[in-house]
Amino acid sequence: MIKLPKDYEEEMRGLLGQEFEAYLKTYEQPLRQGMRVNTYKLTKEKWESMTPFGKEQVPWIENGYYIDRESSQPPSRHPYYFAGLYYLQEPSAMTPASRLPVEAGDYVLDLCAAPGGKATELGAKLKGTGFLLANDISNSRAKALLKNLELAGIPNIYVTSEDPEKLTRQFPEFFHKILIDAPCSGEGMFHKEPKMAEYWEEKPPAYYAEIQKKLLEQGAQMLRPGGMLLYSTCTFSKKENEEVIAHLLSRREDMEVVTPVWYEGFVHGFPLEEVSEEVNRQLASCIRIFPHRMPGEGHFAALLRKKGLKEEDRNGAKAAGEKKKTDLPACVEEFLKLVSLDFNKGRFQIEKDRLYFLPEEVQMPRLRYLRTGLYLGDIKKNRFEPSQALAMALSPETFASCIWLSGDDVRTVKYLKGETIEVSEQEPAQAKGWQLVCVDGFPLGFGKLDRGILKNKYYAGWRLQ
Repeated sequence: MIKLPKDYEEEMRGLLGQEFEAYLKTYEQPLRQGMRVNTYKLTKEKWESMTPFGKEQVPWIENGYYIDRESSQPPSRHPYYFAGLYYLQEPSAMTPASRLPVEAGDYVLDLCAAPGGKATELGAKLKGTGFLLANDISNSRAKALLKNLELAGIPNIYVTSEDPEKLTRQFPEFFHKILIDAPCSGEGMFHKEPKMAEYWEEKPPAYYAEIQKKLLEQGAQMLRPGGMLLYSTCTFSKKENEEVIAHLLSRREDMEVVTPVWYEGFVHGFPLEEVSEEVNRQLASCIRIFPHRMPGEGHFAALLRKKGLKEEDRNGAKAAGEKKKTDLPACVEEFLKLVSLDFNKGRFQIEKDRLYFLPEEVQMPRLRYLRTGLYLGDIKKNRFEPSQALAMALSPETFASCIWLSGDDVRTVKYLKGETIEVSEQEPAQAKGWQLVCVDGFPLGFGKLDRGILKNKYYAGWRLQ
């Protein structure tokens, strides 16, 4: 069994009392791996009709499933993974995004978003409306975040790598919904990643608590009145959880904890000494997940609301004015005849021969963007090369001609490896030109067909190794 830091054991014994021994026994049990279905692309019913990984549902997550331990193929190498149909995620980590009530048209911020497990779910909930600003201060981690959002086919995104302090200045009282999955000591990850126990001794909960308090205050400043903010960690310490929430409540009378959709296995937040009865009443609405209580490694979540109503367009990013038309090159116009997406609800933008389609709702400030909107492709002299991101945002119904492959077709793996494949005359709607390559009805990428041979255009950086 993993060797836990002595101070951590004492802390958990005090936290759990008689349940401490039951908690320790969870380290002797095998990890439960999970996947969350991408409901932007398919329904859970459709997934259950085609899944090769088992149908046992994570009971408190509507679109979450446990991976069958007997699965013959690793889920990270299956063609459905490359089609963006699911995200591999520890079950309790699915909780925060599931409990933030994102609605169509919302402006949503995921402040510490990498690698994208929660951001992809928030984007799926938007169903292509409003927009999601996904940020991570680490540029390298933000690149992984961007890949996962594009793999999921989420079109209405802005991906940034900024200090939250700068975002606070740019977006005062702007977002309808905010998620802060804060950096933490990772006590809920000790089972999955034993090295985290060593890091805990180097940077214990007190180290992270000050960072978390600052992030939560910054989030509260960016939340519009009437908006909702969900704060979460994958740790158990009161210092990083209830004490951080109590700190915010002591500094902002306009913020309050509300009760999220509950599950019988959740544990209520713990009371604190030296805070008011009212604060402890609110802390009881926080969610705690313990591995000996339910099949997840552990999490904390608190759903907060800012009191009042939002006066529209006050401060921060401003609503878009009159729509500016971007003149598109003839090669782009010709390609877009193949696409049946609604391009009236947004605007085109060309930057350094790259074409983007941006959500129309707002004019965004100048920031360190990795992505603004949907990256459509590259303009190269008199031709247009569509992007991998566009392929993932399409469906067979929204592109003129498709190559239909199945999960067990040997050509599917060949395509994902970047190889040329042969196509019979009966397969595509058009015998020549751009094709959307699909596996069991879901896009994988583009190819260009000529005389029965498909030239592979699958993005090299995503290829199956």
